Amino acid sequence: MIPDYQTLMLPLLQIAQEGELSTRDAIEKLATTYELTDEERENLLPSGKQRTFDNRVNWAKSYLKQAGLIRYPSRGAFVITDAGRRVLAGNPARIDAAFLRQFPSFLEFQNRRTSPTAGQSATASTAIEDESATPDEIIRTTYERLNAALAADLLDRVRDATPQFFEELLIELLLAMGYGGSSEDAARAIGQSGDGGVDGVIDQDPLGIDQLYVQAKRYAEANAVGPGQIRDFFGALNIKKAQKGLFVTTSTFTASAVQTAKDLGMRIVLIDGQQLAKLMIRYNIGCRDEDVLHIKKVDEEFFG
Repeated sequence: MIPDYQTLMLPLLQIAQEGELSTRDAIEKLATTYELTDEERENLLPSGKQRTFDNRVNWAKSYLKQAGLIRYPSRGAFVITDAGRRVLAGNPARIDAAFLRQFPSFLEFQNRRTSPTAGQSATASTAIEDESATPDEIIRTTYERLNAALAADLLDRVRDATPQFFEELLIELLLAMGYGGSSEDAARAIGQSGDGGVDGVIDQDPLGIDQLYVQAKRYAEANAVGPGQIRDFFGALNIKKAQKGLFVTTSTFTASAVQTAKDLGMRIVLIDGQQLAKLMIRYNIGCRDEDVLHIKKVDEEFFG
C-alpha cells in the first residue's frame, strides 16, 4: 500500500540525517523501506503525468521545508537542519501537519493564501478538515493550498539561484506580461551590472518609445528592503529622466519603504517575493499546468 504524504514525513526526515540527499535518491530509499511493488511504484496520479508515490514524497519534503526542518542546499537536493535534528532527538512517533503547526514558519505558510472571493466563507481555510464545508469550498481551498505550496517552493528556488538566473527570470516574466513586445532585445539592459542605481530597462512597446526601469534585489526572506534603497532608486530614475520604475525583491518591503514610494510621487511599483511568486504562477514562469479540471453544473435552461 502506498503511504500517504504525512506518513512519509518522519522517515523522510530520518534519512535526511545521512547528509545531502537528492529527491530522486530519497524516493528510491523510501520505496525500498516501504517495500513497494513495481505496480505501486508506477502508479500514476489521475493526471497521468506523475507517479503517486513521487508526488507524496515531494509534498512531505515541501512541508518539512516550510517548517524549517530541512533546507535546500542545492538544486534538487535537501539536507536536515539543526531544528530537524532537535525534532528527531525527541523521538517523535509521527510527524504530520498537526505536529508541524508548532513551528511559526509552517503556520505562516499555511496562512499564506489568496484573499477570499466574494461570498466565500471566512472559515474556508479549514474547509478540508471541516465536514460542514461544501464541495465547492473544499475544491477552492485545495486549489489555494496547492498554489501556496507552489509559490513557497518557487520563491525558495529563486532565492537559492544565481543572480544571473534571477535576472533572466525577470526578463522572461516581463516579456510574458507583454512588456517589450516579443523581442528579448527589449530587455537588453537587464543582466548587466547596476548603472547608477538601475539594474535594467525594458521597452514597454516594440519601438522603445516608453521604457520601464528595473531594480532587482535577490534577498533572503529576513532581509527586507528599506526606505533608503527606494530613495536611491528614485534618484537614479530622476537622473535618467525616467517616468516609471519597477523595484522587485525576493524578500519584502518595510512599511516605511512602501510609504516612501508613495510619498515620492513618481510611479514606482513595488513587487515583493510573494507577489513575484504569484506572477510567476499566473504567467507560467518556472512552472507549468499539470492538470485541468472542468467543474460542471446542471444547465437549468436545458431542462426549462
